[in-house]
Amino acid sequence: DVQLQASGGGLVQAGGSLRLSCVASEFIFRDYDIAWFRQVLGKEREGVSCISTNDGTEYYADSVKGRFTVSNDYSKDTAYLQMNSLKPEDTAVYSCAAAPMRGPADRCGDFDRYEYWGQGTQVTVSS
Repeated sequence: DVQLQASGGGLVQAGGSLRLSCVASEFIFRDYDIAWFRQVLGKEREGVSCISTNDGTEYYADSVKGRFTVSNDYSKDTAYLQMNSLKPEDTAVYSCAAAPMRGPADRCGDFDRYEYWGQGTQVTVSS
């Protein structure tokens, strides 16, 4: 079974930084797109960031552009989300998810593709 485990969340003051990690197991990392999502209780889940395996294109939600950086370490089957200049509105449960690659047109920003989800990690930003 595809397994994903997100970690690295915590409590940080506004303006601070956190780095989230998503470790993948039981599947070939390069055969999937890995994306980061976040969800606030009572609100819809939001696709935050990802890298398209096909061509390396990075996607960022408008709300995090210029502050968050996504990266994948294929040697470690690990995805990272570096979050800088955090704001209270970034407070959410952050999760990573995997979408199997099925063709050259697949892009990681198509968030309906994601089939496998890891447990989330709580990020709380205090003002």
